Order: sequence, then C-alpha cells, then structure tokens
Amino acid sequence: MANAAFMKPLKVSPQLAAVVGSGPMPRSEVVKKIWDYIRKNKLQDTNNKRNINADDKLRVVFDGKSVVNMFEMNKLVSKHLS
Repeated sequence: MANAAFMKPLKVSPQLAAVVGSGPMPRSEVVKKIWDYIRKNKLQDTNNKRNINADDKLRVVFDGKSVVNMFEMNKLVSKHLS
C-alpha cells in the first residue's frame, strides 16, 4: 500500500512556489519539480553531484545558503511545506 502521508497534498510557501509552482501538491511532486528546476538551470555542482548551487530563488528556500547537499535540501524544503 502506498504511504498516504507521502502522497498528501501540502501547502507550498510563496518562496517555494516561485520554484515549483503554487500548491497544494504532494511532497514527492515538490521534490521532482525542484530537481527539474535544478537540472534546467544547471545548478547541480559538476564536481560533487550531491551539492546544489543555489540561484536567487533557491537561496531563499535554502535559508540564504549558496550551496546545500541533497540531504540538507530535503530538510530545508520541508520548512516550506505545511
């Protein structure tokens, strides 16, 4: 059985909506859209693929950090979902 909590549509903060579009949407969809954005804008570090180099829109979501790793990204994005 699918995890219902994982699929539950969540409210997206205005800062995150600037990257993924307005919600509500499930966390899985938010993460997919963030990765689409990262790839489209070539924000994945070429030397260390686990790191994301934030542009202005992502920096707001990432608590002002310029570089975050994948695991930290998920934690920071969670703050923008309710």
